[in-house]
Amino acid sequence: MNISLTIAGILSVSLLGTLLHFTYRWSGRNPLIGLIAPVNESVWEHMKLLFFPMLLFGLWSLKGETDACRISAFHAGLLMGTLPMPVLYYSYTSALGHSILAVDITIFYICVIAAFLIYRGLSGSCLLEKYSHVTSMAVFLLLICFLLFTYFPPGFSIFKDPEG
Repeated sequence: MNISLTIAGILSVSLLGTLLHFTYRWSGRNPLIGLIAPVNESVWEHMKLLFFPMLLFGLWSLKGETDACRISAFHAGLLMGTLPMPVLYYSYTSALGHSILAVDITIFYICVIAAFLIYRGLSGSCLLEKYSHVTSMAVFLLLICFLLFTYFPPGFSIFKDPEG
């Protein structure tokens, strides 16, 4: 993955993720839009801001790709960008006792950059090639969880809307 594609990915996912934050409300709370856009202010729903725009970017940039090295690198970047978001959020809010919007936004952008740096770094190394089926299944499982838990969330705090 070259540097210009990395920068394009970071910028496009950052922009799409930012817009996606408001899309559900703008759609008149359309339930289909809610499958990919946050339906509330829970940490879980905000993980969609990175996951779906980056997935879309990957579908575009990897169209027709058969190289397991690049595909598994993309999946690793997608997972390692999305999954640390709640860890970082709960780490700092546990330390401070409350959340700060500017820090929440910064976490999103740091995770987007990290996702693309991981993708770029692993693209040429083929370190995950033998795990490509595992990374593909992990992305697919996370996708199913996003779709299912949007309207049927478990009772854990990560799924709870702090505003409602």
